Amino acid sequence: MSKNKEKHNVHESAEKNHPSSADHAPAMNATPGAPAPTAPAEAADLPAMLRIAMQAGQVEKLAQLQDRLLRLQADFDNFRKRTLREKSELFDSANQALMLELLPVLDHLQLGIQAASAHQADPAFREGLTLIFDQLMGVLSKFGLSPIETENQAFDPNRFEAVNALPSATEPEGIVLALVRRGYMLRNKLLRPAQVIVSSGPPPEQNAECRMQNEECGSE
Repeated sequence: MSKNKEKHNVHESAEKNHPSSADHAPAMNATPGAPAPTAPAEAADLPAMLRIAMQAGQVEKLAQLQDRLLRLQADFDNFRKRTLREKSELFDSANQALMLELLPVLDHLQLGIQAASAHQADPAFREGLTLIFDQLMGVLSKFGLSPIETENQAFDPNRFEAVNALPSATEPEGIVLALVRRGYMLRNKLLRPAQVIVSSGPPPEQNAECRMQNEECGSE
């Protein structure tokens, strides 16, 4: 009996010194309410990284939309300017065609006023013609029509058309002596040049006298 009891005590001490593998095996099922295993640092920062990426994408998309908006605004501004320019050109072209048709009417009114003055017509008749001419010019001037000044003006090939050149004892060469047909400007554009008579300088006799006087002055 004593031998069996000693064997039993030896067996119990062996079990205490060498626990079973079941005691060392990890728990397969987590106990409810127990804390979850701790995740690595990269996994913890993942939501923040996603938020930053989403914000960066939104900023880039916003920049693209702003660029498109600026381009659309520039295109619309160019379209508006081009439309206004084309409208103005069309308006000027229509005005120019109408003014060219009315210029002969102005010429005939001026000729009628000059003839009435030359033949000493009734003053009321002359005054009526002058009033009609001034009223018509007042209406046309609102649309940009203006006569070209020619009196005592130097000849300008951009605005004048010389139909004759005559010597003048009072005016130097290249000065307008008389107006044959009035010219007009439409805003800043030439509508019709003025036909004028230009001075060719002193007459030949005066030139000869000047040369003789110069020679006499030189001999003295």
